[in-house]
Amino acid sequence: MLPAKKRLTRRKFLAGITLAGLGGAAYTHWGEPHWLDVGRHEVAIAKMPKKAPLKILQMSDFHSSSFVSLNFLRHAVELGLSLQPDLICLTGDFITAGDSQLEGLADVLAPLAQAAPTFACLGNHDGGWWTKFHGGFADSLVVQGLLQDADVTLLLNERREISVRDWKITLAGVGDMWSGAMQPQAVFQSPVAAGTDATVLLSHNPDTKSNLKSYAWDLLLCGHTHGGQLRLPFIGTPFAPVQDKKFVEGLHRWENRWIHITRGIGNLHGLRFNCRPEVSLLTLV
Repeated sequence: MLPAKKRLTRRKFLAGITLAGLGGAAYTHWGEPHWLDVGRHEVAIAKMPKKAPLKILQMSDFHSSSFVSLNFLRHAVELGLSLQPDLICLTGDFITAGDSQLEGLADVLAPLAQAAPTFACLGNHDGGWWTKFHGGFADSLVVQGLLQDADVTLLLNERREISVRDWKITLAGVGDMWSGAMQPQAVFQSPVAAGTDATVLLSHNPDTKSNLKSYAWDLLLCGHTHGGQLRLPFIGTPFAPVQDKKFVEGLHRWENRWIHITRGIGNLHGLRFNCRPEVSLLTLV
């Protein structure tokens, strides 16, 4: 005779559910937040034909803190540099308000500027009235100082015209919207230089696209969302800190130009689910 099938008792069922829940929680805290990905996108943007592709490394939302170690950030920098970028853009939130690891962060960032021209904008956690309300710095002077120590050029409501290989790039950056520091009119008070192949704008929060709509740019680089950080089946990204949930991650065509939102490197509260941290490589063609 065949052996009788073992009955699935209520106790065993509940034990299985509990173990599955514990396994999921462990993965969400100790697994995925440390599983770095590389996001790759090709952006058709060149205004002159037959340009050699230009590689832009975008890194964002480092969130140096008790949840995001300097060793992990160092690994992210090494991974980004292994992609051999021509230009590097950092889109804010270098620290976490109320839980910031500052000592050694400039040394972690320094290899970026040693490898390629490196520019940055600030995020809502980097200092200002929003940050002060959440236990952080009342202004961004500390973060500005660490970027200076790392030889990273901060674009705080300003722009630069640079040449990278055979590309002429207008690179601009605005202050953070939540901190009340965004002044696009100061950035674009004069026309972009003639002969520019692309205008790349750094703005931490993708919701700023509406505020920036009337200005002349081709590619907007953002972070802030962490890709939603927790991407739930059948629900999506309810915790993404943006009003427009269509712009939470990835490359999007919008108003005849491009917007890229990276999922970022760090996190808040040490959690990620179905939303791996990433460094992003954008190839302009």
